[in-house]
Amino acid sequence: MYKELDETQLAAGCRRGDSGATEELYRRYAARLFALCKRYTSSLEDAEDLMQESMIRALDKINSFEFKGDGSLYAWISRIAINMALNNIRKRKSQPNASEQGFSDDVPDPSESEMMSVPQEKLLEMISRLPETRRAVFNLYCIDGFSHREIGKTLGISEKGSASILAKARAQLKEDIYRFLNED
Repeated sequence: MYKELDETQLAAGCRRGDSGATEELYRRYAARLFALCKRYTSSLEDAEDLMQESMIRALDKINSFEFKGDGSLYAWISRIAINMALNNIRKRKSQPNASEQGFSDDVPDPSESEMMSVPQEKLLEMISRLPETRRAVFNLYCIDGFSHREIGKTLGISEKGSASILAKARAQLKEDIYRFLNED
């Protein structure tokens, strides 16, 4: 019965406190939301916690959801998760990060075929090893499509700061990919 609900009906059921609708919301979106949360955290446990907290927050705020077309319910929930992840980063921003080292300029850019040879799981692992702010800027810009202006406003940094952090994230990933491709 609940599997056939469209997003507006599912949201309406959650607003009414219908446990079947709540379970369907979780079943429908938890795996995708977990994958998104993994990109913003450094451990599977943190990603699980963030996903759970995001689902709870979404259910608490379900009355503010506005349907804007197919996919808007997941987009709304994912925005909640991203905001929660960024809030966690802002809280820890003042703490020094030992892995904020510089990177070499002499590492060649990988070719498209070399990039295609890197397994997706390995690339996600490399992204997860980025320092927290670099990982957030990389995800926001390269994957979630935010502008440097939006990132700067969200993280409390300048647009140029966002661009600089992205350049460092890309340099770190380039070195990681180079090492992966040249492992014996």
